[in-house]
Amino acid sequence: MENQFLFHILKEGVSPFHCVSAVTEELEKEGFVRLDYEKSWNLELGGKYLVEHHGTTLFAFTIGEHYEKGDMVRLAAAHTDYPCFRIKPNPDFVTKGYAQINVEVYGGPILNTWLDRPLGLAGRVVTKGEDPFSPEIHYYRSEKAVLTIPNLAIHMNREVNKGVELNPQVDLMPILDLLSEEEKSTDYFLTFLSEELKVEKEDILDFELNTYCVEEPCYVGIKDSMISSPRLDNQTSVGALTLAIENGCRESGINLIALFDHEEIGNKSKQGAASLMIRDLLRRILMLLGNTEEEVEQAIYGGMLLSVDVAHGLHPNKVGKMDITNQPVLGKGFCIKEACSQSYATDSEAVSILWQICKEGNIPVQRFANRSDVRGGGTLGSVVSTLLPIKTVDMGIPILAMHSARELMGSSDMKSLTDAVTRFFSL
Repeated sequence: MENQFLFHILKEGVSPFHCVSAVTEELEKEGFVRLDYEKSWNLELGGKYLVEHHGTTLFAFTIGEHYEKGDMVRLAAAHTDYPCFRIKPNPDFVTKGYAQINVEVYGGPILNTWLDRPLGLAGRVVTKGEDPFSPEIHYYRSEKAVLTIPNLAIHMNREVNKGVELNPQVDLMPILDLLSEEEKSTDYFLTFLSEELKVEKEDILDFELNTYCVEEPCYVGIKDSMISSPRLDNQTSVGALTLAIENGCRESGINLIALFDHEEIGNKSKQGAASLMIRDLLRRILMLLGNTEEEVEQAIYGGMLLSVDVAHGLHPNKVGKMDITNQPVLGKGFCIKEACSQSYATDSEAVSILWQICKEGNIPVQRFANRSDVRGGGTLGSVVSTLLPIKTVDMGIPILAMHSARELMGSSDMKSLTDAVTRFFSL
């Protein structure tokens, strides 16, 4: 079941907007009620709710039927974005009959993995409305590949297999189409977009569109022991948290998942983990449940957070890149990630809690730490924990080829991650 749902999220979540939309649709099927920040809320014990923020960030929470003041608040967070290319304003330009579009790099992708792939477009387009403060919003996804970034032939670049640095402004401009002699338009992309959306070209005011690899997820290996797919980082975590908030069965307390945008570019935005959203949301929930200011602070500081993002698995051809004693491999369970630098916001008390939860539930779990001479990446855990100074564990599925256009995971690891978060929300 876990992998079936993962495949659904991977196929649908081609942009942060579409990822949030897919999760929202799933949660509403399960009885979660949509709330709006701008309106009054009427929360009930036993209630299930979701809140969307700017289309790319989503919160979902449940309130136990027997909730009482002082019950533990349990949170889990992941992110909806992934490294890719974003379309710039005024994107059209023509090079010797090739219609191209101007893009910029979003996050930290492995650039050469995006070459020679069929690429689609997805995101949000905004058009003129009757009221300037209420423009029309359109979610858009090309149903086919419309872009590609071709490699230069080896005959023209004999050193390519020794490694080539790619210039984002020169080497990574996608081709949109081939123009006939009669077509000299410099707004070819906007014309295409207006036809796709069936709107007037002049009414398109702005857009947030990214490229996505149109290749679908698939099993790999003689026994289907691996999954190869775009966007495993971090839609494995999005899928696990969605299933966990649906199936967590705690009768008291509050369970909450937060799916943030903009993790790949540092979290510092109105819909990123560094905003005040998560603390404001918790305070609002707790106040509406009758807590005083002091009781709100007590509840927040008594909570616990799981920061759920992918981890590095041991690469069989590059064993020396892994730490000498912490070497998680694909298919052996999710990882608890630790770093004394707090790039992974993990402390021994929180680790011990999660470790015991997993061991008592027979859930396979591994540990990850970076080599002492290598600076690893970060997650949203250390960012959220500055706003919510609570017990925090960084965790996630080990993968290979992280930030590639296609990544690789163990087929059984989605179940271990989902089971761990579900158990965290149930005990």
